[in-house]
Amino acid sequence: MLFIKNGKVFTMKNNEIINADILIENGKIKEIGNDLVVPLNAEIIDASGCNVMPGFIEAHSHIGLEEDSIGFEGSDINEMTDPITPHLRAIDGINPMDRNLKEAIEGGITCACTGPGSGNVVGGQAAVIKMYGKKVDDMVVKAPAAMKIAFGENPKRVYNEQKKTPMTRMATAALLREALFKAKKYVSKQEASINGLDKEPEFDMKLEALAKVIKKEIPLKAHAHRADDMFTALRIAKEFGVDITLDHCTEGHLIADYLAEEGKYAIVGPSLTHRSKFELQNLTFKTPAELHKAGVKIAITTDSPVIPLQHLPMCAGLAVKAGLDKMEALKAITINAAQILGVDNRIGSLEAGKDADILICKGHPLEDIGYQTVATIIDGKVVYKR
Repeated sequence: MLFIKNGKVFTMKNNEIINADILIENGKIKEIGNDLVVPLNAEIIDASGCNVMPGFIEAHSHIGLEEDSIGFEGSDINEMTDPITPHLRAIDGINPMDRNLKEAIEGGITCACTGPGSGNVVGGQAAVIKMYGKKVDDMVVKAPAAMKIAFGENPKRVYNEQKKTPMTRMATAALLREALFKAKKYVSKQEASINGLDKEPEFDMKLEALAKVIKKEIPLKAHAHRADDMFTALRIAKEFGVDITLDHCTEGHLIADYLAEEGKYAIVGPSLTHRSKFELQNLTFKTPAELHKAGVKIAITTDSPVIPLQHLPMCAGLAVKAGLDKMEALKAITINAAQILGVDNRIGSLEAGKDADILICKGHPLEDIGYQTVATIIDGKVVYKR
């Protein structure tokens, strides 16, 4: 049992900021309020003069899949031998011992969506995991959480080097459509076989994975920087009636009104980088503000390890500097990220019944580059203490 007293609590529920205590029991938040009674057996953390926030959430990363300072031996994010690999699972490649996770915890990040990279048209299944643990199975919040797909330069470059398809945007779209057509037919046969109207289809591991997308159990997670690539991603999602998030969304500010009409979520970033390729020519920290003003729900991403994950709040702070409302920026790395990932029933805000994933810090992480993490708590356990 853990008791946090006298903190300035950002609950992230209706923009609520209160001076309150938090009682934690069995890894969950039991109660939040003023003048709570301290249980006799509780460990006490005095948060006087500190901000108490939900642990920060990264909505798009490859943490644990591309290990620090290792190179090929520690790189498990792209199986670049086949452009269609939906059957790959992030949980089979994550190394919980990667020190990037430890550094993320020290920055107040408690949870991340991590998964395959953007080398393939269909990369595989992402997972939402807590940042603390030795066994990935114990860290999983949701797996699979999404199906990674990629548009634009990356799959073109990878397979152009191999002199095989896709070498154009047309081929990328065609391969994705083909895979979804096959998956849709596979699901139809499965459903028909239950009613005795058709034979059960022969098991296909790739189609079995994509069936979750067709059934809308998980969304497509679309790597798309350029405006035309985002429109292609949305066009294909509409054709097959599946859910989708737009990840990176670098030119989102150029088409913000269109994206608002579509009603899809945007995960914006990484913006703290050079314009390292042509499709990043319009990179700007103004994108989150423009999307929010248009009515698009946003999260902010580091795309770790592109930017070290502990700098997620810095990226949100730079979005504030470029015009995004400060509370909206905080939402983008807490409750919005949780909602976009479909895990807001457990994390993203400080409420009774939710997981006790909490950051206690001196200074405001979005205002003060020198903010200090006093403690990071995951599932009610103090996993870092300054």
